[in-house]
Amino acid sequence: MRLEAAARMDLFRKLWRARKLLVVVLIPLSLLPLPLIHPTSEASCAYVLIVTAIYWVSEAVPLGAAALVPAFLYPLFGVLKSSEVAAEYCKDTTLLLMGVICLAASIEKWNLHKRIALRMVMVAGAKPGMLVLGFMCCTVFLSMWLSNTSTTAMVMPIAEAVLQQLICTGLADSLENPDSTDGTEDSRQDDMEKDQNLKKNQLELLYQDDSNNCTKQELQTVSESGEPCGLGLYPNSGDMNNTNGHLPVVAVEIPNVKRVKMRRDSQYPTKRDHLICKCLTLSITYAATIGGLMTITGTSTNLIFAEQFNTRYPDAKVINFGTWFIFSFPIAIIMLVLTWLWLHFLFLGCNFRETCSLSKKRKTRREMLSEQRIHEEYAKLGPISYPEVVTGVFFVLMTLLWFTREPGFVPGWTSLFEKKGYRTDATVSVLLGFLLFLIPAKRPFSSSCASGCKDSDSSEDALTPMITWKDFQRLMPWEIVILVGGGYALAAGCKVSGLSVWIGQQLEPMSGLPPWAVTLLTCLLVSAVTEFASNPATLTVFLPILCALSETLQMNPLHTLIPATMCVSFGVMLPVGNPPNAIVFSYGHVQIRDMVKAGFGVNLIGVAVVMLAITTWGVPLFNLSEFPVWAMGRNVTGGL
Repeated sequence: MRLEAAARMDLFRKLWRARKLLVVVLIPLSLLPLPLIHPTSEASCAYVLIVTAIYWVSEAVPLGAAALVPAFLYPLFGVLKSSEVAAEYCKDTTLLLMGVICLAASIEKWNLHKRIALRMVMVAGAKPGMLVLGFMCCTVFLSMWLSNTSTTAMVMPIAEAVLQQLICTGLADSLENPDSTDGTEDSRQDDMEKDQNLKKNQLELLYQDDSNNCTKQELQTVSESGEPCGLGLYPNSGDMNNTNGHLPVVAVEIPNVKRVKMRRDSQYPTKRDHLICKCLTLSITYAATIGGLMTITGTSTNLIFAEQFNTRYPDAKVINFGTWFIFSFPIAIIMLVLTWLWLHFLFLGCNFRETCSLSKKRKTRREMLSEQRIHEEYAKLGPISYPEVVTGVFFVLMTLLWFTREPGFVPGWTSLFEKKGYRTDATVSVLLGFLLFLIPAKRPFSSSCASGCKDSDSSEDALTPMITWKDFQRLMPWEIVILVGGGYALAAGCKVSGLSVWIGQQLEPMSGLPPWAVTLLTCLLVSAVTEFASNPATLTVFLPILCALSETLQMNPLHTLIPATMCVSFGVMLPVGNPPNAIVFSYGHVQIRDMVKAGFGVNLIGVAVVMLAITTWGVPLFNLSEFPVWAMGRNVTGGL
């Protein structure tokens, strides 16, 4: 029996190790009857869609590799030609992302992001509440332009340095004044425990030794003055002459070894310090998520939505950098404030006067040392350099050109050109990104080369560009590019095969629901699925379904697509929800139950704020109260 049980366990272990391979092989085989029994374009497209979605959700293969499945299955099943599928893997958003990555590479290479982060934290101060708010603000700002993962990976070491300073100061305070480490009730309990331990640990040591010498069997201890004395305590060495060889009866206070060990093993001086660490680390991943919502380039899911929407509805002309920012900026600000309040309530309590006071008189020694550490880190950066100035100018210029391209309420700079519709946000980002490969990183006619650079190496150094191809290659997320392309290919297949129309017909029973109810169900469903699956993969699967649903219900597709795009980023309850969660979790300050408890509240806040936005200022901005002509034309065409 034992041998059989061991054999079964061994078999289960082997199957568990090979679970991904089994998914890759068995899923396509088990679903193969679908296109064989129903040899239609809709069934073949559904087969490819289901297989790709399962690969994405299970992560049996890398996300980028799974995104290549439509590239060979669509031509094999006769859904799309190979050349048509290949064209879907490189779109306008790919060039937009490449230009943004060039700017991000320059920002990270010349430490402009670190200067911005430290400066904002210096303004906020070292009070726990204001410190958390300061880190959240700088993380939100950086995440608008950099990827959420890069922002979190950059800000967390700065936050960790501040937290370690806080912890080290707390440990030093506890060693200097152990009775006042915890403040009020904890210190009184420590005194009571200390007295009890003193009574329990008083020993009477009597020892008789004719030679008055300590042997190896004698107890090793320390006198009250801190000097070792071999056997026991000799408060006064002269007393030995009057004890007739017997040690005097003395009370030996043996320290509470268990308590000291717990103090030293724990990396947090007090429970409050641990709560501050939890609050600050979690606030960074949430702030990165919030900042990514604000711009089209802030996160890959925004790019996926923009490209799929503009591809499916080319006549819409409503989604660009400006309109998206106008809609999402209030969402981000409201979510930032509410998330900060929620984390403050959860970890720091409701005493905002104590944790958020800007008065210097109310600052403790630890807070002043934390501020000093931040100032030291900022001082290490030195004065602002020429490459930082150039990067900042490009950053501002790119933002202005995006905003003023087609603002909507006034003619943009594209109206200066005779041909319309040729220039997009990608044009701006690629142009400025290209210039970063040309502009020298050293100031022209600088003092270092004022006397003339005769050495060839010196001349080459003087002409070194702001970024190199290696800098760009290090940050360019090629897997995301292929993943986005796979989503475009799936959407194209659904459109050509008629699968999206068939899905819309199956969803007709939902026509009795009001638009806000459909949107709410969409938000809740997407928020739940994205906790366990990749954000880009989840959105790529849901977008074609939601488009068909909106067209069937005769409601503006943006009424469901925008909230779904926002809510797919709210996978913040588990470390596997998104990469920033995993980065924060790896630092060891938080446990999974902390992330679930805090993330659940952030999820509810996000869904509520998105619902508020889509039913208030989103209605006039995108004309959501009417079924638009551009969607109506798409619906009629699809039906034909």
